[in-house]
Order: sequence, then C-alpha cells, then structure tokens
Amino acid sequence: MTLEQLKMLQQVAELGSLKSASEVLFKTQPAISQGIKQLEAQLNLQLFNRQGYRLSLTSNGQQIYQHALRLLNEAEQLKQLATFLTAGNEASITLAIEASYDLKKILPVLEMTQNEFPHTQIILKQEYINGALEAVMSEQADLALTAIDNSALESGKFEANKLYQGYLCNVAAPRFVERHPKLQSVAELKDEYQIVVQDSGQSSQGINYSVQTGQRCWYANDFNTKKTLIMSGIGWGRLPDYMIKNELEQNTLLALVIDDFDTEIALNYQAIKLKSRLLGPVATRLWQNLELMHVSE
Repeated sequence: MTLEQLKMLQQVAELGSLKSASEVLFKTQPAISQGIKQLEAQLNLQLFNRQGYRLSLTSNGQQIYQHALRLLNEAEQLKQLATFLTAGNEASITLAIEASYDLKKILPVLEMTQNEFPHTQIILKQEYINGALEAVMSEQADLALTAIDNSALESGKFEANKLYQGYLCNVAAPRFVERHPKLQSVAELKDEYQIVVQDSGQSSQGINYSVQTGQRCWYANDFNTKKTLIMSGIGWGRLPDYMIKNELEQNTLLALVIDDFDTEIALNYQAIKLKSRLLGPVATRLWQNLELMHVSE
C-alpha cells in the first residue's frame, strides 16, 4: 500500500470516474485503474462497485476511504513539519518564567506565536528567584521572564525588554494578626513561621532572602502552597500582588505593616536573552512579540 494508491482511491471516490481522477492526478486512466486494483488485491477487499456509469464505493470501500483520508492528512502534516524544520525553525523553544510573574499577561503573546508556528512546541519552565536567569545563562532556556538587578544588566551579557512592574506583598491571615495586635518589629515574629519559597537557582542555594537570623521557616516549592499555608494562619510571608488582590479586598488576608520590614517589594519584570546566543526563527519571533506587548501597554 502506498500513499499514491490512497490518493487514487480518494480522487476516484470523490470524482466518480477514472477520467476525472486522471486529470487531477496527472496520470493515465490505465495507471489509476491498475493502482486501485493493486490496492484491492493487497487489502483483499472490493473497494468500488463497477456496474454503474459512475464508480461508487462499496460499504467496505467507504470505511477504507475514511481511514485513507486520515492517513493522507497525517502525511501532509508530516510533509509540512519536515518543510518547517528544514527551513531552520525549532522543534521546541523553552521559556523560563519566574513563578511570581503573572502568566495571564503573556497568554496573548504565546497564542500569537503558537498560531504563527503551530509545529513548534513552547515549553514553559517555572523557576523561582534566580532560577529563570540561570536557565538562560546555562542555555537550558531560550528566553526568560524575570526580575533582574542592575548589576546583572550592566554586565553586558543580557539583552532585556521591560514588561511590567509587580509587587511581592507581606501578608498574613487575620487569625495570625490577632496574635500580634501591637506588632512593630520583624523581630517579634521570630518564633512564628515565615513561609519561604525555595530558590530554584543553583548559585544561591542555601541563601534565604529577607529572612532574619534565627527566624523559624517553613519551605514551599510553589506560591500556591505558600498561599495556602499563609491563609491557614500557620505563618506569614510575601506573595505576588495579583495572587492576593481578592483576598486583600475581602480581608481574608491582611497586609503586614512593620516598621523595619517592607510591606511591598517592587519587581520590574523583563524579558531576558543572552546577547551571545543566536536564537532560532521562532524564539526570535517570540522575543519580537514580547517587545510589541510592552509597546502596546
């Protein structure tokens, strides 16, 4: 069985004659007739009724025809994929995203890129604190969406596009706040549990950011777990502003205002790529789309 025979089956079934099929396929009528007979012999099935003026599918032929259409469609998709890859387009690209980034803000860009390059898989890799930047540095990711400090930018290794400014807010549940009605200093919370998300970066393993010496901590590996723990009243900590907007409005979470500890930390999220790395066509278009997203905001 060949794809050529399946194409003959399709055209004869849809056009009803060898003559019409031969004109579409640019083959002689005897060649198409022979191809159909060979297919029937290979399948040990009669595919067409030949008594009438027009050739029509038998009941068995109708089922084979439906399967043939699927195979021909898959073959065409395979051909398109091969053409796509031959042109230098990537089979997949990886985007490392700092977990505090509001993913909803990039969905239109991802959809735009995927619609233009449907054969490329976009892999989203969620990272924490320094993890996204390290993923780009180690070339485990093509691009990163993360906050980056000025010293890293001034190193000259990265190209960056500003996206938006977000915040990490220091919060706790009402029952937690009730335990500290006159809270003024972070030192008063040393025996409470600060809920901390672990850094996925390797260079900063073992370093706790914004954690005082001697502080009791619970460690979570994602912000949803951290939020659940904080809302239960077990502990306190910082969460992305977009994750707690409703909770703050409904007073199911309260901002912790402490004299010597910032209630909010601003994070300037940027799209990051290595200057020394040549991106493929799809990653380049994603980068350009991120630039357009910033311009349009």
